[in-house]
Amino acid sequence: MRKKKTNDVSELLKIAKKPSKIARKLHPFYRGKIEVVPKCRVKSLDDFSIWYSPGVAVVCTDIYNNPELVYEYTNKWNSVAVISDGTRVLGLGDIGPEAGMPVMEGKALLYKYLGGVDAYPICLGTKDEKEIVQTVKILQPSFGGVNLEDIEQPKCFPVLNALRKECHIPVWHDDQQGTALVTLAGFINALKVVGKKIGKIKIAMVGAGAANICISRLLMLYGANPKNIVMVDVKGTLHKERFDLKNSPEQWSLAIDTNASDIRGGIREAMENSDAVIALSTPGPGVIKKEWIQMMAKNPIIFTCANPTPEIWPWEAKEAGAAVVATGRSDFANQVNNSLGFPGVFRGALDIRASTITDTMCITAATELASCIADNKIRPDRILPTMDDWEVFPKVAAAVGVKAIKEKVAGKKLSYDKIYDDAKAIIKRSRAITGTMMKKGYIKSAKDKI
Repeated sequence: MRKKKTNDVSELLKIAKKPSKIARKLHPFYRGKIEVVPKCRVKSLDDFSIWYSPGVAVVCTDIYNNPELVYEYTNKWNSVAVISDGTRVLGLGDIGPEAGMPVMEGKALLYKYLGGVDAYPICLGTKDEKEIVQTVKILQPSFGGVNLEDIEQPKCFPVLNALRKECHIPVWHDDQQGTALVTLAGFINALKVVGKKIGKIKIAMVGAGAANICISRLLMLYGANPKNIVMVDVKGTLHKERFDLKNSPEQWSLAIDTNASDIRGGIREAMENSDAVIALSTPGPGVIKKEWIQMMAKNPIIFTCANPTPEIWPWEAKEAGAAVVATGRSDFANQVNNSLGFPGVFRGALDIRASTITDTMCITAATELASCIADNKIRPDRILPTMDDWEVFPKVAAAVGVKAIKEKVAGKKLSYDKIYDDAKAIIKRSRAITGTMMKKGYIKSAKDKI
């Protein structure tokens, strides 16, 4: 969707609401966003004697004798399960697995179009932590990787930790690792705009959920000083006397390690004199006030990424003096969107047969993503590539693949050029298939529905 340039608030609000109106019309028109189509040739029904019985038996025997051949003989090498229990969907909360399906289908569509990855939405009819872990473990033979999505906290932390420890295929939680790496990428370039160093700035973090907890971890690994980070949850700032957080190891650790100035209060107090705010909290607007931005340090960086509506409208943040503003929405400049991260990360992880996706692999992806915009091209309204810049994805894939090989979590050793060339060809093919199907009318036009 093209971004319409206007300063009229009523027009900006109208533009912001348009995607939702169109979505309600187009989802029933297409009755889903993905489907399964053959990738092998079928010239006649005789070919099924090769693809199915009796010919397939010899292939099954080969895999039985050497299980690793499943990656060579089947689509496991390129398959990801997108798994959710529907308990924390797009800021809408616990709306259940059926209502979460449109999001998981959308995720699968992005995987295919941007990363050439075949992803399958699997919404589970359970909220039980142990059942989710067990389900993912028993699904492993069919997939090359697992993307956990929209699982509520604190459950999402032990689920991810258990699966990363017990699975032999990469498992990640996109609301943690995916959000964190793209946020870090945008933050790296935002700091270049304002001429500040990450080790010296004060950062207010609004929201202490899975996303901001992982973002804080990557920021600190990248060089942010934990003493200068102040995190806020619904009860106020995190500090050493927030004993109510002891049952949440991740939040309690942050309460101990951050906020060296012992700032007490809420969002306003956390933001005062800070250089940046990273908000992934309650959908707005109105969660963050203009006057609070005016209390920040000179040239503040504002990341307000709640879905579906940011904590403050970007034009309000700019009016308050923000130097760089980013949101999670595609209809505003500087979209901090997981879609810039996971397609390339999994493309690289699948192609070198990674057993896991580490935090350092995520930082590598973030720095590669940030570098896709040359320093002389970075602007206040352009700190990240967009999904239109499709060659970003094979670059991220290659960088992640090489890092995995260096960290000895890869099952295949390939050169940067080989990973890049293969990823580019796979992604190009995927986009071309979609374009061809649209051109031929197999994907019908919906112009009259908009």
